[in-house]
Amino acid sequence: MKDLKKIYNWLKIQKNKQKIFFKEKNLSDLPLWIYKSEKIFHSSKKFFSIIGLRVISNFYKYKSWDQPIIYQNGSGILGIIRRNIGSQPEYLMKANVEPGNINKLQISPTVQATKSNYTRVHGGKKIKYLQYFLKIKKFLTNSKQTEQGFNYLLKKNKNILINSNITITPSDRYKWIKRTHLIHLIKKKNILNMDTLSVFSCSLQKNKYDQPDSSIAEINKWLTKMNKKFYIKIKKINLINMKNWTLSNKNILHNKKSYFSIIGINVLAKSREVSYWSQPIIQHRSMHFAGFVTKKINSTVHYLVKFIVEPGYKSGSITCSVKTSNISNYEKNKNLSTKSKFLLKNFFFNSKKLSIKYDAIQSHEGGRFYKSQIRYMVVEIKEKQEMHLDKNYKWISQNQMISLIKKGVLDIEARLCFACLNFDKII
Repeated sequence: MKDLKKIYNWLKIQKNKQKIFFKEKNLSDLPLWIYKSEKIFHSSKKFFSIIGLRVISNFYKYKSWDQPIIYQNGSGILGIIRRNIGSQPEYLMKANVEPGNINKLQISPTVQATKSNYTRVHGGKKIKYLQYFLKIKKFLTNSKQTEQGFNYLLKKNKNILINSNITITPSDRYKWIKRTHLIHLIKKKNILNMDTLSVFSCSLQKNKYDQPDSSIAEINKWLTKMNKKFYIKIKKINLINMKNWTLSNKNILHNKKSYFSIIGINVLAKSREVSYWSQPIIQHRSMHFAGFVTKKINSTVHYLVKFIVEPGYKSGSITCSVKTSNISNYEKNKNLSTKSKFLLKNFFFNSKKLSIKYDAIQSHEGGRFYKSQIRYMVVEIKEKQEMHLDKNYKWISQNQMISLIKKGVLDIEARLCFACLNFDKII
């Protein structure tokens, strides 16, 4: 308990030290950003841009739509340094401020950097401890993973966990945190940031016993079949040509005021590599939701997964049993499938049938998303509980989930929801 109090006290101190101020700004008035009818981009052409997409798919109720999306070249680095102290490992974590964080400061990986950040395109300070991830050849985890498929085009980050025998005495913004304390913190709201969850989702140990309902070969065959059945095609278009979207000096807004919008912000944060900057940022309209239904099959925990296609990626991926960008009033949500509504009504939000294994609200990545949150939830149903499954659903065992994460098959929401439940299995 004393160590946990120290962590909370450290966070409180850092929140007072690392002041961050931000103010909404018209997109047309962002310094060093060029807002044209074609796209939004930085004058250096070395940071991310906002472009338009036209999407055609046979997977969704709406067969075609237009949308803005983030396009950013190069893979970022999300890295955590690990050490062995006593009976359990410790991880070097950073208290980090982001403009989009709903509570401003959260616990991030040792290194959290886009390619433009770690190559210092911004001309700011060097990223502390970056050298450990650029020079080392031996990794505990080194996995390239996708980001949000509705908000990023072809974006991937390297998720890296390394073990260090070198003595590191961290500066006050960094702290060694034990695994038991991370297990406690993941149950709390908005303390561990999305990138921290991402790295740990790629760093989970398998159970000794695992008796899957389907073999990996059968799962791969299912994925191949789904990819042949469902398609998604995209075409880059000018922002001004997007149907049902309005571009103004202030923002980019959907005509129904649903989905998400693009706004501008000015940021002042002296603790960051650059003290002042401006940027466009995505503002979601409502709370997101990602949840797994689980049950034991052959005395092994299985997760009900769903095949999905998203405009940000060329092939389909595995997601949660239910995933939606709008959980409020879900029964009237026209974008949500009948099956998703059934699962939400009968398993996630039915107190009589509910056995909750995990339920907490976590933040989206605060560098690109403005005060955006997602509720992760895992429920367990009885082994004898039968359920009619559509062809794009499948039961997958605990160890198979870990294997598929390493192969980059699970989308980010599925990885993170799975990780939230399994923090006790971090390497």
